[in-house]
Amino acid sequence: MKDDLKEILLTEADIKAICEDLGKTITEDYNGKPLLCVGILKGSVMFMADLIKHIDTHLSIDFMDVSSYHGGTESTGEVQILKDLSTSIENKDILIIEDILETGTTLKSITNLLKSRGVNSLEIVTLLDKPNRRKANIEAKYVGKKIPDEFVVGYGLDYGELYRNLPYIGTLKPEIYSK
Repeated sequence: MKDDLKEILLTEADIKAICEDLGKTITEDYNGKPLLCVGILKGSVMFMADLIKHIDTHLSIDFMDVSSYHGGTESTGEVQILKDLSTSIENKDILIIEDILETGTTLKSITNLLKSRGVNSLEIVTLLDKPNRRKANIEAKYVGKKIPDEFVVGYGLDYGELYRNLPYIGTLKPEIYSK
């Protein structure tokens, strides 16, 4: 798998440091407030598992499975909810945990949906941000790292459901996804 990468953008140590820093900031912001962390499947699982270890406040977790890629490398803009939350979020403080924020169309749809359910507050934390790809008017309050406009895999991020198990994040060689 490593031979399919052009370069490694974030090492395991880089990711650990990001999770620690974000966890500390989120802990300060939600001190004494119970928090519901909503992971966006499947890509956020590894990041969510590592991040919440560093959030020192009462929290619970839930998941949504949402797709806008439908097997390709570009978001189609058409958002499908494959799995909705399993609990009521009315009057709760919600933190959406996402692996990567690119066009923002998926997250914009999710945030609009969740806000319509009467949440107390809603914020987004993303491990990676590609601001130059943004199509929707949305930003994450908590950002691990801004990255260039390259196709990245590893640490939950995939291409064709592969590469999620890499413990680091790298850029995929174009010839791999251009086949």
